[in-house]
Amino acid sequence: MDLQSSWGVIKNHPLLTHLETAANNLSPRPDHELQNGLFGAVMPPQIQLCFSHRLRAEHQHQEVRGDGRRRLLGTPGLIENSKQHCQTEMGKAWVCPTVRQTLLQIAHDPTLDHEYLPVLGFPEFTRAATELALGRESRAVIENRAGGVHTVGGTGAVRIGAEFLWRWYNTSSPSPIAVYIAFPQWDSLRCIFQDAGFTEIRPYHYWDTVRLAVAIEEFLEVLESAPDCSIVVLHAPEETGLTPKQWEEVARVMGRKRLFPFFDVPAQGLASGDLDRDAWALRHFVAQGFELFCAQSFSKTFGLYDERVGNLIVVARDNETLVGIRSQLQKQVMGTWATPASLGARVITTVLNNPALLNKWKQSLRMLAEKIMLIREKLKQKLRILGTPGCWDHLTAQSGTRSFTGLLPSQVAFLEKHKHIYLLANGQVSVCSINSHNLDYVAQSINEAVSSTAGRAQGLSWAEME
Repeated sequence: MDLQSSWGVIKNHPLLTHLETAANNLSPRPDHELQNGLFGAVMPPQIQLCFSHRLRAEHQHQEVRGDGRRRLLGTPGLIENSKQHCQTEMGKAWVCPTVRQTLLQIAHDPTLDHEYLPVLGFPEFTRAATELALGRESRAVIENRAGGVHTVGGTGAVRIGAEFLWRWYNTSSPSPIAVYIAFPQWDSLRCIFQDAGFTEIRPYHYWDTVRLAVAIEEFLEVLESAPDCSIVVLHAPEETGLTPKQWEEVARVMGRKRLFPFFDVPAQGLASGDLDRDAWALRHFVAQGFELFCAQSFSKTFGLYDERVGNLIVVARDNETLVGIRSQLQKQVMGTWATPASLGARVITTVLNNPALLNKWKQSLRMLAEKIMLIREKLKQKLRILGTPGCWDHLTAQSGTRSFTGLLPSQVAFLEKHKHIYLLANGQVSVCSINSHNLDYVAQSINEAVSSTAGRAQGLSWAEME
């Protein structure tokens, strides 16, 4: 049979005819169905609303520039403070100068290839990263009972850590284990622990939204009332504002209640500009003999956002336990991403193991941390000059890449709707998104949000919202 005859047989096949008829009878979907999206029926309402609201807000006020990116019409530019990366004065992602130099060095290394890394990752990387967080003189490091697992970003570290803990407690505990997550990270981390299998997930507060200060008493009360052996996620301890004495008290309570610390360190060095100072809380827990997990990320500190380099640090009571835990984590990794990417980890390892590059990187971190502190001070002064109601000393009392603004939910909504400034729902602002080009606009917008009669009349307190 020739080609033409074959096509005639296929063309007249009943199945093909049926499909063509069905396609011709298709009618356009109603607008309300298109707005719901293809998976509208199964998407959680809060996620769906977030997507549709954000898209409407942006597309109604945007034009496409020559480079294909979008900007808002009639504003200095889209100021999205929910972005997590550090930015330059021009609003672009910050790139560490040491990283550029190291990438050139790696590119000209003839000994490197593109072979898969081991399942647990690049050994030199996990060793250097673990020592960076715990310190080379840490007893856990010296006694070889602390080790790392190379992960896909800090989120990957939280994920495999959560899965391991669920399997561990699910077989050893007769009742569900409670997981405590700080309210600012409730939305981002709760889903990870839910997907891992945990059902008892509870929020806690370390920040008083009324006094605009650290709520150490409330934090300690939550720990005291927590069931024994619960898991407590301690996100960005260097940015919480707790003093060393307060961390000592937290450690005492957690030790007495046998609570398991799960640290999450996304930006070591960017709170104070000092790597050792920012790691004080984690190192204190290790020195007190805690077994713990620590999710480590290098996206912000190295500017390697697209490389997704993370490390899950495991601190066990002895080397035998560490080996067993890493063996179980290896099985999890095999079923998740099999093996991590190598480039970002090679860059970080090269910097951490080269004294000259390490010193240059530390200088870059200090400069970036000082810039963040300066932005906080300038924003506070701008708000004072504008006569914005309230005291804004809490902006400079905090440290790190994020800051509680003290804004009410209605004021956050005002900024998003009228000023196209997107804060997190809890009023946190990404300080790194503010620069000399948009500082005046941000300050003026906050002033209008706080001073507006509508904002004061319709505002809910954080206590009412929660």
